[in-house]
Amino acid sequence: MPVNLPLPHAADLHPVAGVRIGVTEAGVRKANRKDVSVFLLDEGTSVAGVFTQNRYCAAPVQVCREHLAGGQGVRALLINTGNANAGTGADGLARTRATCAALAQELGVAPTQILPFSTGVIMEPLPVERITAGLPAAIANAQADHWLAAAEGIMTTDTQPKAYSRQVTVDGKTVTVTGISKGAGMIRPNMATMLGFLATDAAIAPALLQGLARELAEGSFNRVTIDGDTSTNDSFIVMATHQAGNAPITDWNASADAQALKTALQDVARLLAQAIVRDGEGATKFITVQVDGGQTEEECRLAAYAIAHSPLVKTAFYASDPNLGRILAAVGYAGIADLDQNRIELHLDDVHVVTQGGRNPAYREEDGQRVMKQSEITVRVNLGRGQASQTVWTCDFSH
Repeated sequence: MPVNLPLPHAADLHPVAGVRIGVTEAGVRKANRKDVSVFLLDEGTSVAGVFTQNRYCAAPVQVCREHLAGGQGVRALLINTGNANAGTGADGLARTRATCAALAQELGVAPTQILPFSTGVIMEPLPVERITAGLPAAIANAQADHWLAAAEGIMTTDTQPKAYSRQVTVDGKTVTVTGISKGAGMIRPNMATMLGFLATDAAIAPALLQGLARELAEGSFNRVTIDGDTSTNDSFIVMATHQAGNAPITDWNASADAQALKTALQDVARLLAQAIVRDGEGATKFITVQVDGGQTEEECRLAAYAIAHSPLVKTAFYASDPNLGRILAAVGYAGIADLDQNRIELHLDDVHVVTQGGRNPAYREEDGQRVMKQSEITVRVNLGRGQASQTVWTCDFSH
């Protein structure tokens, strides 16, 4: 079961003007399962994306990059689950392009205006005929309020859909931010192993959108890890339809309203990323790892991920075993060459475990065990080297 992850409700997911979503059952891999989704975008929508850094990336990732670089204006997203179309070579590229061409023909746009996404089993041919046969039904199903259906339609090993929505006021106009994500296994940043789609009706200068997508990913999907593996299909797409009626945002620091919108975007992205960890395969605990006192953010990140990736740390948390030397050992091998171990402080929630590199005289093992039995735990490490800090989110390893 997911760790303290509430089910989303359709009524809580606000439609985004300029985006319609259709979902159908095409039998991509299994019958009677939502597995093909289309996002239909009004003309003029700005789209940006970030993708996996795995060099062995899937065919849809390669085609997405090509189409975004072409700059023709994206008019639709095509997403299938059940088949990742990864490890499929030239044939996989041809099959991805065939699905783009089929949807483009249905919509009367160019194939390069379609962004394709696939998730599921690797090294199997994409069933193009089933996907294209399902497109008319998906298009006919398209409605502005189908965000929850889409969240269900992109699931693989997820145990539940993941979706969040926010509304803020910008220039006296109500602006909406809504997003969905999927992921439960093969999760490690670079950019994070998942699919994520985030849309807003705010008017945002197109030149800002690619930087925004990177920044949102950096503060959310690039701060999660479940099992330390980077997938072949990671994609995170940000869409701005410009239909809310606000004056276009050209500088995020220009007004309090602009900053409020950015905060809403960051909140939704962060919640979607954390939902992936909460629904991690076999996860029973949600763990925040916060590293403070670094000279740079990069060394804080190194220490945080050393802790979050360690199988010994993760299994200790599953067993509620306060074998906390495992955390200290992970910090020690994180790659900070001139780390002074005598300056390290360690807390588990409110329990001060280590001071000046050694066991806190006031620490009692039963206090550590009390915290480790919780379903949500915060590990705080202070390196005693400076003012930088970083936070990542992970889970335990169960059977």
